[in-house]
Amino acid sequence: MPYRRLGGHLSVCDRCGAKHYAYHSCRNRHCPRCGGLDQRLWAEAQLPHLLPVSYFHVVFTLPVSLRGFFFGKHRRQALDALFAAVSETILETAATQGLLPGILAVLHTWNQQLGDHPHLHCLVTGGGLGPQGFVHRRRYLIPLDILQTVFKGKLLSKLQALLREGRTSVPHHSAHQYLRDASRRTWNIDIRRPFGGPEQVVNYFARYVRKIAISDHRLVSYDGHNVCFQYCDRRDGNRLKTAKLDAPTFCRSFLQHVLPAGFVRIRRYGLLSNRVRKPLLDRCRDLLGADPPLLLAPPGESRLQALRRIFHVEPELCPSCKLGRLIVRAQWRASRTPLDAILATLAPRAP
Repeated sequence: MPYRRLGGHLSVCDRCGAKHYAYHSCRNRHCPRCGGLDQRLWAEAQLPHLLPVSYFHVVFTLPVSLRGFFFGKHRRQALDALFAAVSETILETAATQGLLPGILAVLHTWNQQLGDHPHLHCLVTGGGLGPQGFVHRRRYLIPLDILQTVFKGKLLSKLQALLREGRTSVPHHSAHQYLRDASRRTWNIDIRRPFGGPEQVVNYFARYVRKIAISDHRLVSYDGHNVCFQYCDRRDGNRLKTAKLDAPTFCRSFLQHVLPAGFVRIRRYGLLSNRVRKPLLDRCRDLLGADPPLLLAPPGESRLQALRRIFHVEPELCPSCKLGRLIVRAQWRASRTPLDAILATLAPRAP
């Protein structure tokens, strides 16, 4: 049997005797298999921060010529510049109307085919806190053309500063040409009101809190050389298609979206800034006459209790007979020890 490097445990049903193996999670935020419970808990934790106002889902995308800046040795600096340009664009344009909105921003760096596509998804309040109270707007605060112009100017300025400091992943002789090409183009910013309310956007964000790029259900086959996976073709009416990549290319395409250690890809600004979030949201609720937020998770809830509450499963119930309880009979820690050798120690000893 293969090595189970992360460890696990063997449970046996006390009624039917069925054996069930469980392997421990890697708990890595980029893993396509782990983190399902963490996703749901994160989404629940964001719901109390939502106000009873309209929200907008705003997506900031980049010209193709700039994508090379956001991959490579200095990607951390470029991604920080992207976050800064987006947050400054929204906050400063809203400040011209004397308002402070709330912003939840999440970074994506991929498209459906695992290609380079850095962009930011933002959940932005429709309105903001001002001197006269909370101003609620049904339409987005700032015209699209103004947002595009301000965002373009801010990001190009920040990338030029990184280029002067020698902190870019693009060769110096090519970077100036890429920046000039991007400055001549119209940048795409998509603004829409979520049909399912802000909760729909929060749940969409939660899908990428602990995962990236591709999930297991999109994998079709692997023949030892090539990987086939499904994707939605946005340019062809979201038709479901199949792509094939050789194994090294597939791994390289996936791993390029693994972020630098410690990089924060979910950030909050304005009313949602960590240092001022509680007092400002409380003030907004008072001005709007809104009820206090409801907490879905009971105080002090353990992960096992959360698993029962959210997924409505009983982890200790035998999945075979649905009657017995699972009792842990063996455990093995993360190691290179073959599972066969561990289970051999459980065999009955000769008298």
